[in-house]
Amino acid sequence: MARPKTHDEALRQRLLHRAAATVFDRGPTALSLRQLAADVKTSTTAVYSLFGNKSGLLDSLLQEAARLFVARLATVQQTPDPAGDVIRLGLAYREYAVANPHLYAILFSARTSSFEPTDERQGEVLETYQPLVDAVRRGQSVGQFTAEFDAEAIALACWATAHGLVSLEIAGQEPPGVKTVDCYERTLRSVVVGWGADRVLV
Repeated sequence: MARPKTHDEALRQRLLHRAAATVFDRGPTALSLRQLAADVKTSTTAVYSLFGNKSGLLDSLLQEAARLFVARLATVQQTPDPAGDVIRLGLAYREYAVANPHLYAILFSARTSSFEPTDERQGEVLETYQPLVDAVRRGQSVGQFTAEFDAEAIALACWATAHGLVSLEIAGQEPPGVKTVDCYERTLRSVVVGWGADRVLV
């Protein structure tokens, strides 16, 4: 009889999510494979079997965060209203971040000398930005966004707005009595309107 496989995908996912929580709370330097194994009630052998070493674990962590983020953005279908698509992508962005704050931090915040993504992983993170650029470019083609700037620049402004508000929310740094969720969509709409083709900067 074949021995049951104990180092399976379920264990891999538990290790990844626990590792993400540790990095989110205390940074990549605090991640210990021995402690991680103890927290998940498995052996360090299992961790090494699944990820090779700490670098392999962090690499897999970033890959998983990017994969889930891309999958969430992919649920936003293209419509004849690209400007509306930009807003919907922004809403999906926040939903992912709030539901997965640990993985969100891995994608956009947790960078130290001990955690430098490989070129391949960095490319995967950058690809998460592409749906937004594509939506802006489509918006330019139908006259919804100004053509005075590259689509990448407009997309960057939209992303920075979403990222700033979401980061404040996740970090618990919202001003007293103010909730990001209450102004988030309105703010996104204001940014989109501000980059409209009929706006004249003075």
